[in-house]
Amino acid sequence: MVRELPIPPHFSPETVGDVWRVDYAKRSREARMWAQRYGIRPASKDEFRVALLLIDVQNTFCIPGFELFVAGRSGLGAVEDNVRLCQFIYRNLENITRIYLTMDTHQAYQIFHEAFLIDSDGNHPEPYTVVSVEDVRRGKWRIDPEACWALGIDPEYGRKYLLHYVESLERSGKYELTVWPYHAMLGGIGHAIVPAVEEAVFFHAIARRSQPFIRMKGMHPLTEHYSAIAPEVKQDHEGKQLGAVDRELIEELSGYDLVLVAGQAKSHCVAWTVEDLISTFREMDPSYVGKIFLLEDCTSPVVVKGVVDYTERADAYFRKFAAEGARIVRSTESLSKWISGA
Repeated sequence: MVRELPIPPHFSPETVGDVWRVDYAKRSREARMWAQRYGIRPASKDEFRVALLLIDVQNTFCIPGFELFVAGRSGLGAVEDNVRLCQFIYRNLENITRIYLTMDTHQAYQIFHEAFLIDSDGNHPEPYTVVSVEDVRRGKWRIDPEACWALGIDPEYGRKYLLHYVESLERSGKYELTVWPYHAMLGGIGHAIVPAVEEAVFFHAIARRSQPFIRMKGMHPLTEHYSAIAPEVKQDHEGKQLGAVDRELIEELSGYDLVLVAGQAKSHCVAWTVEDLISTFREMDPSYVGKIFLLEDCTSPVVVKGVVDYTERADAYFRKFAAEGARIVRSTESLSKWISGA
C-alpha cells in the first residue's frame, strides 16, 4: 500500500541552498516520534521494494558559489531540484525502502584537473578547456612531469597514457577530455552531501530503520568517473585494469521493484549512470530496464553562461533512455501511479 505523509515541520525550503550542521540527535528523536505518530513500518517489512539512487548531491555541485554549481538555465537549478527532492523523500518516507548515494571524490592531481597538464611553455590549462586527440598528438597539452612524480608514474608511461586516454574517449563517442575546476575534494566542505538532503536521508534512515548505502567514486587519478557504475576508461594502454563495473551496486539495485534516480548533473554523472544502469540491467534481464524511473524535476544540466550549455544534450539523453524503456517522471506525481504501471 502506497501512502504519502506530511512534510515534517523542521524542513525549510529556504535553507536548501545553504551549508549548515545537521542536528543528528534532535532529528533522530523527531524521526522516531514521526514513525510512531504515523505508524511507519520498518523497511524490512516492505513487500514492494523501492530504491532511491541519488547521484552526487554534494555541496560542490548543489550550493551557489561552490566549485561546480549546477545552475541549469534557471540559475538555481540544483537548489530547486533539491527542494523538490527533499519534499519527495519526506512525502514518500514509508514508500522508499533504501537510499543510495554516490559521492564524486577527488584530489589535486587527476587527469581532469589543471595541475595534471601543461603546454610547451609550462602553463596549465584554464578550467573548461577541452583537450582533443589532435591537441595531445601535436603536443599542445601533455602531462606535467611533476604530476607524474606526484602520482608515482614514469613520465614516458604518462605520455603514452594521455594519448591512449583521449583516443579512448573519442572512440566512445561521448565527449572529449574536459579540464574541470577543482571540485569534490576529499575531506573538503564541497565534498559533503548537501545538508538539507543529508538531513532528509538521515530522517528516513531512523524512521524506516534503513541504513543508507554510500559509494564514493572518482578516486583513480588517471580516469574520469562520471558514471556511478563504471569509470570512463577501464584499462591503460598496456592493458592493465584501472577500474571495473561496480557489480555490488548493480546487484543491490537489481533486487528492487523500482529504482528511482535523481541528482547532478543531468548532462553528465546522471546521464552516464543511467546509460550504464540500462546496459547492465539489460544484460541481466531486459525487463529490469522498466524498473528505472528518472525524476526529471530533481536533476539539472551543466550550464555556465557564456561558456557551456549542456541542456539540449541532457534532454536528448533522457529521450534516448525513455526509448530504451526507462520511465521519465516528476517528483510531484504519486508513487502509486508508477507502481501500478511497473
